[in-house]
Parts: sequence; structure tokens; C-alpha cells
Amino acid sequence: MPELPWTDADLVVIDLEGTGGQDRRDEAILEIAIVPLADGRPDMRAAWDTTINPGRWINPRPWISPGLTGDALAGAPTLDELRDTIVKKLSGRVLVGHNVGVDWRLLHLRLPELEPAGLIDTAALTRHLRPDIKRWNLAGLLDQYTLTDHVNALVPHGRPHRALWDAVGAALLLAELVSQLPDTADTSLSVLQHVAGRAPAESAPAEPDQLTLDL
Repeated sequence: MPELPWTDADLVVIDLEGTGGQDRRDEAILEIAIVPLADGRPDMRAAWDTTINPGRWINPRPWISPGLTGDALAGAPTLDELRDTIVKKLSGRVLVGHNVGVDWRLLHLRLPELEPAGLIDTAALTRHLRPDIKRWNLAGLLDQYTLTDHVNALVPHGRPHRALWDAVGAALLLAELVSQLPDTADTSLSVLQHVAGRAPAESAPAEPDQLTLDL
């Protein structure tokens, strides 16, 4: 049986903004974006994002984007109100993200019932293709591959380090990176998982690491 091309696979790009790994098991999700892929490209008609009320006051911190603190979150739905929606959108699908293990750790912490089919990390794919690059910052990679204007066109009211902008950026970066793999036309999901995949069980440690700054 022929292997499934990656463009036909049930892939969905995710990005979460949280209070920070230093909060450990108290870390809260402040924003989430979910962007399905259609033929390997972001399906903006099916894209979904929302801020989340964490149930406590969030003071400004250097690593928290503007709009994700204080009163800005007070009117947002709570995670309990969104739980069923998020689980339905993500369960059984392959989750893609930039440093996706960081997002998955937080998702798994707050939604332990969620069971994805796998994880694909665009940062790992970058390292596979470009071992010469020392930092894998998403915004920097989008600039390098001249994708920033495309992201801005698809998310005109977004900005880096907000969930929808970052998720769409990771989606476009994935397609760009796959185009650089040998025999691109024959790239299967299994090949992509081999070079950039992570097992969900291996990416959800009991306590977060602190290697979350290069997002």
C-alpha cells in the first residue's frame, strides 16, 4: 500500500501562549490557535483562535504578549468552557508547531484527555535541514525564508508571539522546509515524522524544562 503523502495527512498547526514555563504546574493557557492544513497550506476558513480567561489576574511580563494580561482576558471564555471544542478539534490528528513539545506539554497538562495522533516540530525540521543555523526563532526563520509578508497578509491584525500569527507562520514554514527535502514530490507523512516527529508521551514531561525562549 502506498504511503500517505504528507499533504493528504490530517495535520493541524497549533500555537499556545501561556503564562510561562517558570509557573510549572500552575502555568495557564492564555491564547490558542488551531489552523488545519489543506494540501499542505493553512486553511484560513477553518482556522480558529481564542483568548482564554485563566481565572486569575495576569500581570504584564516581558515574555507575555500585549493583549494577554489583566482586563484584556476578563471577558474571554474559560478553559473549561472551551475544553470540548479544543479536544474535538485536535484529538486523533497530527499536531504541528514550532517547538511543538512546549505547546504539547502545556496542552497535556491542562487537557490530559486530549489524544493526538502525533507531533511534528518545524524547529526539528529546520535543524535537520540547516544544522548551520544556531537559533531557530520562528519570526527570524520567516524573515530568512521571506515568508513574513505572507503571514501578515493572512493574519492582517496579528503579530509575532500571538497564537494565530505564530500558527500560520509555522504552517507556511513547514511547507517551505518540506520543499527542501530530497524527492519532495514523494514526501510521505512517515518521512516527515521520521525527520521531525515526536511521540506525545515523550514530549509531555511531568515538569516543564526551561528551554522555551527560542520561540
